[in-house]
Amino acid sequence: MNKLFLFSIILFSVFLSFGQATPTDFLSADFHKERREAVREKMPPNTVAVFFANAERNRANDVDYIYHQDPDFYYLTGYKEPNAVLVIFSEVQENAEGILYDELLYVQERDPRAEQWNGKRLGIEGAKSQLGFEQAFNGADFSKSGIDFKAFDKVLFFDFQNDYRDKRGDADLFDLIKTFKQKTDYPSDYNATKQQLYSMIKSVTSENRANVVQTVKRYLNFDDDLKEDELLKNFVAADDDNLVNDIKKRVVLKLGANNLDSTMLSEIMSTLRETKTEEELTLLKKAVEISAVGQVEVMKAMHPNMSETEIQGVHEYVYKKYGAEYEGYPSIVGGGNNGCILHYIENNKTEVGDDLVLMDLGAEYHGYTADVTRTIPANGKFSPEQKQIYDIVYNAQEAGIQASVVGASFRAPGEAASKVVTEGLLALGIIQNASEARTYFPHGTSHYLGLDVHDKGTYGPFQANTVITVEPGIYIPEGSDCDKKWWGIAVRIEDDILITDNGPVNLSAMAPRTTEAIEAMMKQPSPLDDFKLPKLD
Repeated sequence: MNKLFLFSIILFSVFLSFGQATPTDFLSADFHKERREAVREKMPPNTVAVFFANAERNRANDVDYIYHQDPDFYYLTGYKEPNAVLVIFSEVQENAEGILYDELLYVQERDPRAEQWNGKRLGIEGAKSQLGFEQAFNGADFSKSGIDFKAFDKVLFFDFQNDYRDKRGDADLFDLIKTFKQKTDYPSDYNATKQQLYSMIKSVTSENRANVVQTVKRYLNFDDDLKEDELLKNFVAADDDNLVNDIKKRVVLKLGANNLDSTMLSEIMSTLRETKTEEELTLLKKAVEISAVGQVEVMKAMHPNMSETEIQGVHEYVYKKYGAEYEGYPSIVGGGNNGCILHYIENNKTEVGDDLVLMDLGAEYHGYTADVTRTIPANGKFSPEQKQIYDIVYNAQEAGIQASVVGASFRAPGEAASKVVTEGLLALGIIQNASEARTYFPHGTSHYLGLDVHDKGTYGPFQANTVITVEPGIYIPEGSDCDKKWWGIAVRIEDDILITDNGPVNLSAMAPRTTEAIEAMMKQPSPLDDFKLPKLD
């Protein structure tokens, strides 16, 4: 070979490798494999679990939203592309060629033309070499897999939301789900919620019957389809043990009509994802720290002439600067009365003026999302009324964090925070009796945090290595039934708390929380002070 030509190839390869440098701190293939093993250990004998990748969702015309993998699918595979299926077996299987396996992964086929437009695909070889799967196939092979789903006692899956489209080819998500439904004799009138309620009735006892009745009633009140189900209606109305037992027998027959189970996987995944491994905590802590830095930099940069959109942009610029791929949820930046809208995402106020600005944002780093909220005065100084409300929320949060300990009820942080908020509002005369506190503090205090901003969990007593939020708030919209001086004040403080055997750890503590610390931080110079853009007509 010509030496000059060979040198050119080597030089081009080196250039290409530099040009395609990518992060290396993703979850390891061993992590995903161990998580699949954990699922298998929780599966009953002679069962199979089927997971589908997330749907691609259309934004407008021929433009889709940026693809985001289903968190459970990512947790178990590390695969970030659409149109894929993971199959996990409770026991080792053997195919016609005598090959043993206990899991199968079906992925998008390599396609040079598609990759020219939308980027390289892993394909079969990538799934094996990078993700560590021994048995990987193209999606089109799923229909020819030979898996006899009827041979299993249970087929575990998450029911479908019908938010996927039939795209070109024969191996998109639409076709994969169609194949699954054909292979499992999926009933056309399958109702996952009904199956869940039937399962509860099947296991009902005299001790928990009242609670189950209340649960079924709640579903009947909000779901017109369920209201027509005779078994559910009769169970709620039953006042005789013999009648309840008869309904249980009929429920068992209904459940035995097929081997589909769309309930158990949710329980398995909630149990696994509630507590985090060290590998997960490394990524989650980084997402939280990035988000806290974003809050700090906005405190430095804030001034009354800023718009809500500009404030949002500064936060999200910090995220991108650290390599965070996404925001974990739509960013909330509410100045003044806009902060009273709990999920305000318009962020279109052109000047925040002298208002408090509520900023609820979180970076998503390699799949794991933070959720950090700070409320700061746009002019750098809390007014007396703003400070009074803020300090109530701060003290409520402190009480909630201290209640976040191993073994405590999931409700403990909320109960502790609510007590402080109620007492504070009563002391200021904003409410006249404790029952009115809910008007100004209308939401819960905590949720799990991880691959989802509202992550999966059991909502049982707290366990070590669980991460939750603690986020009390007070919101007094204009026109509220209190002194006008309080109108338009909205305060939420939210931190991400790691529960450990040695007590709670505030992962987002680097973002100031007290009024004094916030005011001091806002006096610091910002790198954006000299960032000027030309005026546009």
